[in-house]
Amino acid sequence: MRFARLTRHRLAVHYAGSAFAEETPMITKFDSLFAGHVDMDNVGYGGIPVNERRLPDEQLTTVFDKAEAMAKLMDRLGYSAFWMAEHHFQREGMECIPNVLMAALHLAHVTKNIKLGCGFNITPMWHPLRLAEDYATADILTGGRVIFGVGRGYHTREVETFGAPLLDQPANRELFEEQVDIIFKAFNSESFSHKGKHYTLPPEVPYRGYQLKELTLVPRPRRLPVECWQPIQGGSERALDFMAKHGIQGLVGGGSAEGGAMHSVVLKWQEAHKRLGIDIELGERMCFGFHFYIADSREQGIREAAKYYEENMKMFGELRLVRALTDEQIEIMRDPKRAPTAKLPRIEDAINAGGVLCGSPEQIIEHLKALEKRYPGLDRVSVSFSVGVPKSVCLEQLERFGTEVMPAFQGAKVREPAMA
Repeated sequence: MRFARLTRHRLAVHYAGSAFAEETPMITKFDSLFAGHVDMDNVGYGGIPVNERRLPDEQLTTVFDKAEAMAKLMDRLGYSAFWMAEHHFQREGMECIPNVLMAALHLAHVTKNIKLGCGFNITPMWHPLRLAEDYATADILTGGRVIFGVGRGYHTREVETFGAPLLDQPANRELFEEQVDIIFKAFNSESFSHKGKHYTLPPEVPYRGYQLKELTLVPRPRRLPVECWQPIQGGSERALDFMAKHGIQGLVGGGSAEGGAMHSVVLKWQEAHKRLGIDIELGERMCFGFHFYIADSREQGIREAAKYYEENMKMFGELRLVRALTDEQIEIMRDPKRAPTAKLPRIEDAINAGGVLCGSPEQIIEHLKALEKRYPGLDRVSVSFSVGVPKSVCLEQLERFGTEVMPAFQGAKVREPAMA
């Protein structure tokens, strides 16, 4: 095992000095977004239906050890950021980190350089000033290593349970936009007030002998302006204009990362900035997100990763986040007897469409180099895992990507692989 790792390490150095590195690369930051799935058995179309999974608490809490192991390895290998997703009540074990800021604060204490990303804080489940305070505290205590992120949410069980709308999408967006406006006011102003449909801040009350007229966030983030990210799903003009207005950067991935859909979003993103008089290159102020799996060949990768891709479809198809799925296909995916042989999305389709990076290091490098040429403003890529990928495979895959792919984009700066 040690010989194999050293061989891959030397191979990566070779790539860094090869034709792959002839031009100065634009992609310089590599991240991974961990949604918070625990290790689980019997995954794939023929495995346990998602709604029938009910894991014990001692298994659900293993997510924190898993996140720590991934963050420590990525820190040693020179990744830029480790992102985590906020989710609640997931007894199925798919997304099990309820407070990203608390987790990030812990991980900052056990790592040295890597940044910890909030991917994403679901603002409709927060009071905006509580979220602003908590982020500012994390920013100060970690020395600026936590990246802020906001999202609207997609689980009715989560958002509606916390008293916010999700089924009513216009109401959800309206609430989200007002909350984000408040958060940025609080970040950027020594004192502020706000009067909107959902919030009057401060409330019109007397306080210590005077009428309250304004508030000050205490503490405010030490690093201003705050770097903030948001996922791009449908890419409506309203959503992209709102992000551009606040200087929010966009993560495009998942379903939107497949083929022409991603390119369309990139063009609309550029147009949104142009409407504000801001010229950006294609891919600038964005991160492209992919699921990935490295193997010695694409065929081997497909054989090994197919079941994880299928589990991901079972999870997100039900949530209507895979727009191409029909109602009949979603129903079939609930039946492990019918699903394996039915006409359902396969990992080969996602690879061909560009949403999944799968194959040898050379094939993945080639794919990313093509992105560099097409999107000259792109400097950040996130490589992540489908739900169901066990901890050992996550670590092995992150190490291979860090030692066999990343150096082709970062010159000869290659860190020694971890010798477990």
